[in-house]
Amino acid sequence: MKHLLMLIGINKLLTLIKRSRCSFLIFLGLILIFKPAMSADIKLPLLGDASSGTISVQKEYELGQAWLKAYRGRVNENYDPLIRNYLEQLIFKLASKSRLEDRRIELIVVNNPTLNAFAVPGGVIGIHTGLFTFAKTEDEIASVIAHEIAHLSQRHFARRLNEQKKNKVVSMAGLLTSLVLAATAGSDAAMAGLSATQTMGIHSALGYSRQNEREADRLALQTMIASGMNPNAMSDMFESMLKITRHASYKIPEWLRTHPQTQERVADAKNRANRLKMKEYSDNFEFHLMKARAVISNNKDPNLSLNHFKSILRDGRENKDAANYGIVLSHIALKNFTKAKEFVDKLLKKSPNQIHYKMAEIEIYRHQAKYDNAVKETLTLLKYHPENYPLRMSLAETYLKANRFFDSEKVLDMLKNSHPNNPEVWFQLAEIRGLAGNIPGVHEARAEYFILIGVFSKARDQLMYARKLLINDYNKKLIIDQKIKNLEKIERGMKNL
Repeated sequence: MKHLLMLIGINKLLTLIKRSRCSFLIFLGLILIFKPAMSADIKLPLLGDASSGTISVQKEYELGQAWLKAYRGRVNENYDPLIRNYLEQLIFKLASKSRLEDRRIELIVVNNPTLNAFAVPGGVIGIHTGLFTFAKTEDEIASVIAHEIAHLSQRHFARRLNEQKKNKVVSMAGLLTSLVLAATAGSDAAMAGLSATQTMGIHSALGYSRQNEREADRLALQTMIASGMNPNAMSDMFESMLKITRHASYKIPEWLRTHPQTQERVADAKNRANRLKMKEYSDNFEFHLMKARAVISNNKDPNLSLNHFKSILRDGRENKDAANYGIVLSHIALKNFTKAKEFVDKLLKKSPNQIHYKMAEIEIYRHQAKYDNAVKETLTLLKYHPENYPLRMSLAETYLKANRFFDSEKVLDMLKNSHPNNPEVWFQLAEIRGLAGNIPGVHEARAEYFILIGVFSKARDQLMYARKLLINDYNKKLIIDQKIKNLEKIERGMKNL
């Protein structure tokens, strides 16, 4: 939410969010029904029309990037480097074994306890943190992601638009509306604020045909098999979802609203998996650690998380080591650093080379102002994992806390080159450049951040501020001028799509 604070007063939509959640829901419903321009800063282009045929893959990619910028500025994105790194690795593992030809994939993780994942034309994959807490194994969460990748590879959204003959032109407004609703208010609270007509329209923005769903199921199963993952996990996940609809039909997860489950689909997935040769599949322990981190993200009160993990230990259910890791994280959130250190020491005694345990220890050192210990541990880990994004973000934060601003800036400068589309990197870089006294650099980093979340007017302002400060530096001024031209090109490209 800290990033959203930078945007207060930027555009009308965020003002509405600040004033009233109810008015925000009504506003979103009107967007879908009447389809006006989305905001003064970002105007979503049209995806296509029934007479012109499916748009090109490149146009679809450009549209997806535009959509992502609009979406990012409206939701509470989860920037946990460990969760993000884990999901990116899992997504690319699955995508490499799928039929997806254009593998320029952008991930966005949303802080929301609801079960939801989605794919947007152009390679955007979104995942709610609630998906972690619902899935029992990595294979189950992979089955949902593989299903979304299948929708992308078959371009189901674009194909569906060509079938909607009643609409000459379809915009991405409905898609944005539906997913912002799911990410901000939660499915049921969101839908309660809309009329039946609006609700039906929002669901249709993402809903797929039965034929699309069967095709996605079949291809997802093939992807799971090719990736060496348990194909039975798909039917297990489907079956669990069906139980939700039976026992709590009033609280159906958002993913089920757009991907309706039927007993026929469950049986089909199970039959396909059963025809395969049986084999043993190992459970990835890292999934359970990320599940623990997701629980922390989803609970505003760390005490709730602590009690949750303690109950797991009492009941003997799920993974005990992951539960103890969750207890470490809960104590850190509660600022019980001595207690957190006791638990992490026990975990490290059992698994001394477990990188997530070591990173938890580093975080404790940082909170205890033991910066030398934190830096030493991090640099040691980086020798074995030199390109590890979470480790580098952790090192930058430690340098920041230790008032080693130039060292922190150096780390983030490298990260902005390897992760240029990550808003968190630019946000942190702007902060550290300010502390290091690099004021023109602050404005440049802020501009990049605002571009990534689609607030182009603010991005332009930041570039102009930087330009004024660099008036006597001819070479750097030329760089800023080029960035301003690039920004204008982005805006023109979005309008002309």
